[in-house]
Amino acid sequence: MKILVLNSGSSSIKFKLFEMDNRTVLASGMIEEIGNPNSKVIIKTANSNIKELTNIPNHEVGTEVLNDLLHKTGVLKDFSELAGIGHRVVHGGDKFKESCIVDDSVIKGIEELSILAPLHNPGHLAGIRSAMKKAPNVPNVTVFDTVFHQTMPEYAYLYAIPYELYKKYDVRKYGFHGTSHKYVTQEAAKFMGIRLDSFNAISLHIGNGASATAIRGGKSIDTSMGITPLEGLMMGTRSGDIDPAAITYLSQVMNVRSKEIYTILNKKSGLLGICGTSDIREVKRMMLEDDDKMARLAYNMYMYRITKYIGSYIAILGRVDAIIFTAGVGENYDRLRLDICNRINHMGVNIDKDLNEKEGSGIRFITKPDSIIRALIVPTDEELAIALDVLKLITKEKSC
Repeated sequence: MKILVLNSGSSSIKFKLFEMDNRTVLASGMIEEIGNPNSKVIIKTANSNIKELTNIPNHEVGTEVLNDLLHKTGVLKDFSELAGIGHRVVHGGDKFKESCIVDDSVIKGIEELSILAPLHNPGHLAGIRSAMKKAPNVPNVTVFDTVFHQTMPEYAYLYAIPYELYKKYDVRKYGFHGTSHKYVTQEAAKFMGIRLDSFNAISLHIGNGASATAIRGGKSIDTSMGITPLEGLMMGTRSGDIDPAAITYLSQVMNVRSKEIYTILNKKSGLLGICGTSDIREVKRMMLEDDDKMARLAYNMYMYRITKYIGSYIAILGRVDAIIFTAGVGENYDRLRLDICNRINHMGVNIDKDLNEKEGSGIRFITKPDSIIRALIVPTDEELAIALDVLKLITKEKSC
């Protein structure tokens, strides 16, 4: 049974093709710069590695190109051979509390939520429509980043603004990276031999975008991102937490609209805003090789904010079984993990320096056996998590 997972952005399509009988990846890759005469196409299989530049004016053509290349590599006859297609959708708002088989009402709901995710949801819709047009008999499933956080209590997701603004305009914390947080939570509980409904953890999805989630009994009870993915931790180009009055102030003194300040906070802030690069690997190089003061400042701010969220989540959880490091930075940057764990050593996190520095794959502990709170690396696999949701739903034929 073959399932294709698509993550469609405004000008890109990332994809993975799975054989679900044994959960193997048959193909993966991306189409970039859709709308550019020199769009980039990359596809990897066990036996081939294709890179092409071609003109892909829109998502529909991108889907055609993907179909042709999958056929060319021999991993898929065409889209009609698929058992299902899964789509990552960033924002499900209050409308979607679980993954859904796509129908007209789902498309309408995603359209209505585009006001909350103008950079993401329209691209997702373009990918969904293109896939449905290419293979009308294949079920499409939407998997929302926000769904895992629907278990947050009201006191955790509400902002302290007039309640009628929430009721009228849906202004509340939604949280993101939910598919990743859910996947690594389940994998960590299984690895540690703890029942999921008894498992308490802090999940740290640290990549170019980053978020922290407090897990009680296997469910999200709080998370760092808010109504959009801007709130919370310092990120590659996003500011994270900031006094909202700063937006009004900057708008006045710079004589620009708040929309322009919003762009600055999303695309020109974070690591990039402090030291000139959004890549933590370059920040690391600048610190070690150039002794760059601004790179060190950016790193310390980045690490400090993650540590602060961990401390606050330990406070609300009480008992914590594990701190989970995942995503590109969380899985691969041992210095960051070491500095964070050393800062919370007084809370019962006793890191093992050798285990932390040891290269490897798969789930592994990085703390000593006597550590009260265990820290571990859990590689995330959001695409597999989406594929599993697709499999579950097409078996049940469940729609929203």
